[in-house]
Amino acid sequence: MSSTTTRVAGQGEGHVWSVAQHLEDILATVRPLEPIELQLLDAQGCVLVDDVTVPVSLPPFDNSSMDGYAVRAADVAEASATYPAALEVVGDVAAGAGEPPTVGPGRAARIMTGAPLPPGADAVVPVEWTDGGLGEGPVESMTAHSLAPGGAGGEVRVFKPAAEGAHVRRAGSDVRAGERALRAGAVLGAPQLALLAAIGTPAVRVRPRPRVVVLSTGSELRPPGTELGPGEIYDSNSFALTAAAREAGALAFRVGAVADDAETLRATIEDQLIRADLLVTSGGVSVGAYDVVKEALAHTTDAEEDGSGVEFRRLAMQPGKPQGFGSIGPDHTPLFALPGNPVSSYVSFELFVRPAIRTLMGVEDIHRPSARAVLRTKKPLGSPEGKRQFLRGRYDAARGEVTPVGGAGSHLVAALAKADALIVVPESTTELRPGAEVEVLLLG
Repeated sequence: MSSTTTRVAGQGEGHVWSVAQHLEDILATVRPLEPIELQLLDAQGCVLVDDVTVPVSLPPFDNSSMDGYAVRAADVAEASATYPAALEVVGDVAAGAGEPPTVGPGRAARIMTGAPLPPGADAVVPVEWTDGGLGEGPVESMTAHSLAPGGAGGEVRVFKPAAEGAHVRRAGSDVRAGERALRAGAVLGAPQLALLAAIGTPAVRVRPRPRVVVLSTGSELRPPGTELGPGEIYDSNSFALTAAAREAGALAFRVGAVADDAETLRATIEDQLIRADLLVTSGGVSVGAYDVVKEALAHTTDAEEDGSGVEFRRLAMQPGKPQGFGSIGPDHTPLFALPGNPVSSYVSFELFVRPAIRTLMGVEDIHRPSARAVLRTKKPLGSPEGKRQFLRGRYDAARGEVTPVGGAGSHLVAALAKADALIVVPESTTELRPGAEVEVLLLG
């Protein structure tokens, strides 16, 4: 299934892309996935394609919101603890039961929560307001608080009045037949699926959750839980990016780290295309001697006639200067080649990959929310001229303040774990003083 269109042409190796230009190219390339019909539970997390109209009112009939007795309000209007109303019990009404008994003057029917209001009744008296048919005081003052079905016969005493409609859930009081239950574009979570099931909808047309494959590159990478050798580190990028893709709404799959071998990486990518709507790699996109991603995808860097191919770029941003983006394979699967430093790869994901995933899903709001905040810091913060810098921060919504966390280094994973926002420093700003107003991107 194709998810991309023809990409815009590159602007040469010497061109430095702005953040806005790079994102614009991505969003001009990626298109929402084609709709499919899914059963309700399979549609969880997906985006609804069509409006859903209510076929039957909810609830479909007047029913009781309490365990108690269905009565005529007029028969209990004068009921009190001193002068209770005595009513003949004509039967029981349970949820899903057959034909309910008719409640005439001076009569009542035992009723369970959710059971239909029987003919003749216009109110429900909670069992706690009665003697439960035991001929004693109110149930609420007794040890037993249950309502045991007993069939027709006997008498119940009611100690409080109930107005017409009391403890009755009217038909259509939730939604009425013909109304719109959900709008196209709604993301289907548990409450939305509950509504669809409640109105009898077994399946819906949705855009599927994108399948995102994440892999790291680097011969020095080892999985957590193994022993490190000289010069080796644990692979954190693939875990961070896979988790971030899932948070964005994707079905994400992590592939074990691939060694610095172009043929191995090329084969791995080709193998993963069968289950990917989008591919993400980290590492190997700079100008070093072992930039394996650039080497493995060298045959795609010159765009094909159909616009496919991966282009490696320099961006005017910090962190995350080296980036690769394009599409590969017969289905033009989007591929993001992110830098290898942990902070660089995560920030790049939030700025570029997350909007692409959300676009594939078909949601309207593809970007993280932003806010204006007052910078809380003891000393001025510097920023390189001509680059848009993204600093980690802790955002205090109540105070409208943001505090930087850690330094500007792109390797500071511990600082990243403490941050819940990115502080955006524009290209033209070289210094931020304490108390300055800044833009923040809210993470999570």
